[in-house]
Amino acid sequence: AIEIFGGNDVTITYKMIHPYHTSKHLEKMKRIGTVPDYHSEYKFDTEFEREIKREVFKIVRRGKEFGTFGWFARCLCYVTLFFSLQYLWVFQGSTFWLAVIYGFSQSLIGLNVQHDANHGAASKNAWINNILGLGADFIGGSKWLWMEQHWTHHSYTNHAEKDPDAFGAEPFMIFNDYPLGDSRRTWMHAFQNFYYIPVLAGYWLSSVFNPEVLDLRQRGALGVGMKMDNDYIAQRRKYAIALRILYIYVNVVCPFQHNDIATALAHISIMAITESLGLAVLFSLSHNFEGCDRDPTKEAREKGEPICWFKSQVETSCTYGGFISGAVTGGLNFQVEHHLFPRMSSAWYPFIAPKVREICKKHGVKYAYYPWIWQNWISTMKYMYAAGTGSNWRDMAKHNPLKGNL
Repeated sequence: AIEIFGGNDVTITYKMIHPYHTSKHLEKMKRIGTVPDYHSEYKFDTEFEREIKREVFKIVRRGKEFGTFGWFARCLCYVTLFFSLQYLWVFQGSTFWLAVIYGFSQSLIGLNVQHDANHGAASKNAWINNILGLGADFIGGSKWLWMEQHWTHHSYTNHAEKDPDAFGAEPFMIFNDYPLGDSRRTWMHAFQNFYYIPVLAGYWLSSVFNPEVLDLRQRGALGVGMKMDNDYIAQRRKYAIALRILYIYVNVVCPFQHNDIATALAHISIMAITESLGLAVLFSLSHNFEGCDRDPTKEAREKGEPICWFKSQVETSCTYGGFISGAVTGGLNFQVEHHLFPRMSSAWYPFIAPKVREICKKHGVKYAYYPWIWQNWISTMKYMYAAGTGSNWRDMAKHNPLKGNL
């Protein structure tokens, strides 16, 4: 699926999804040209990267990194629940509690099924990943739009200019901790903690009725410089549009066939809000917390020396909970492990997490871990307040008046 990025520099993305590959693999590929002045802000094959890959691959052997029996069993449960509830929604009519449970089941598909599949991590067989990846379309999104944005996010996590997720909520909310005086921070962001939940509750609406599906050019990825006009994308537009029409009919039109207008709108809204919060709240925890690195390539820009990509993935992410949280969130709670090995099934993250922490500690790499999700959430709320008010910059100025953007 790297073809989706045809026409772009995919150096980082290639190294990210092929952790086993070395320069010998590249030598086997057809060379069509060279870029003599190529420069990257990231570097690979560092001592930290080599050790963490060596030790993790002792736990998860090559070729075994895909979905386990347990993962496919959970996948079957979530898919069965989803289609059973959808059958009731379409043929028996929506109700308040059905809307709640059905919305939650859609978020489970998004977290547990399509996520691993669209990372190429569910199975070594591409066709299985492609089928399960369509789960994104069955919950109101698009697997192709998702990959355009999400893979770009993974390649450039928290990058000040290249991570589309960092700007996805603007101008309503800001995740970046902009310097004081930056025009992107306005007076309303000082109160963003209070409307954080209502904004995230609109995630479903912004996805289902987003016209991006018509041309399959995800605006967040476009906004950070990615090109999305290649043949691979163009050939899949008709499928994306057809799937979106099907979704709208099943989830938006059908409730009106069994209920009056007010009741149908209420049920659709409840379903939409439940799904939105089940997805977006968990997404927001991953890279927005106290002490997270919100500008990992700053040193590369200032000193001209590239930074370790693997180190940046750890210090821009956090992990909470353990196996149970992973079974519910599709491993989204193991965000550090996921960003280090995005093409490894989430089923393996609980097993590699202790070793990842050990190696991070050895190399002085900051690993953020919260035993409970509520602790992560509180940290995220504190960070959101600091980003919205600029309090971190004010504190910096108080401790050292010669530094900081005053």
